[in-house]
Amino acid sequence: MTDSQLRPESREPTGRTYAPDFLTELFRNPLDPGYADAAARRRQGATVRWRRSIRAVSLVVVVVLGFLFAVAYRQTVAAAPGRQQAREGLVAQIEQREEETDQLSERADALRAEVAQQRAAALGTEAAQLHELEAGTGLGRVRGDGVVVRLADAPSDQPMVPDPVSGPPRVIYLDLQGVANGLWAAGAEAISINGQRLTATSTIRSAGQAILVDFRPVTGPYEVSAIGPDDLRERFAQTRIAAIMKQVAADTGVAFEVRDTDDLKLPAAPDPRLQYAQSPASPTPSGRSVSPGASGSPTAPDFGGGR
Repeated sequence: MTDSQLRPESREPTGRTYAPDFLTELFRNPLDPGYADAAARRRQGATVRWRRSIRAVSLVVVVVLGFLFAVAYRQTVAAAPGRQQAREGLVAQIEQREEETDQLSERADALRAEVAQQRAAALGTEAAQLHELEAGTGLGRVRGDGVVVRLADAPSDQPMVPDPVSGPPRVIYLDLQGVANGLWAAGAEAISINGQRLTATSTIRSAGQAILVDFRPVTGPYEVSAIGPDDLRERFAQTRIAAIMKQVAADTGVAFEVRDTDDLKLPAAPDPRLQYAQSPASPTPSGRSVSPGASGSPTAPDFGGGR
């Protein structure tokens, strides 16, 4: 062996460097750097085009929405006078009908008073007894001491959440029914609701949120006036409906007040619609008699309830 083979470290460096293997470099970077730059430029161009398309679509959408809003606004403005005119026409009709109704009511009261005078002159001593009967049935005016029960909706500036047990924060027809029944039970002799006299055939119903007394609307605040004995207020305070309404007032904010009032004047109720009995027809072959004009079953009396 030579010295160079035994001691290779003793060689002097020649200054040459060896490049990486060509195949290894090819597998590590298969693409030329130019291809990578071209792909990056294509991706950047696609992103720019996508952003431009998004902007164009957004601009088109904004223009279309603006056009639709402009058309809708123009149609709304154009239709507003017609709606306002129709509303004013309906309001005018309602006011006219109310005025006619008031005039007819005044005319009916005048005719009723005239009939009462002529009847009293014709009956003589029996007129007093007839007047008492009319007062008891609600067909005559009455005057005396009693109580006034005032009911009103909860204030609008103090919203209350409807209670599942007590009901909504407003007066409903069941409240008026209950108060009227409670006053009758406490010994009231005559009752009126907002100036409408109650009789044995009166009804208190609802139509939507409106309350009807004998099919005539009443609006709040509601005043149930009753004439009766001196202790009418104490008797009414002991009824179940009074306790219920106190609880409703505490839970929902509905106003419930009872006060004594002297010299109450209750109007007369409208004349009732008279119903005439008819004799039954001849028996049918089946053995049953059929009344002329009869159809369906008789209706049951209407009894009020409470909340």
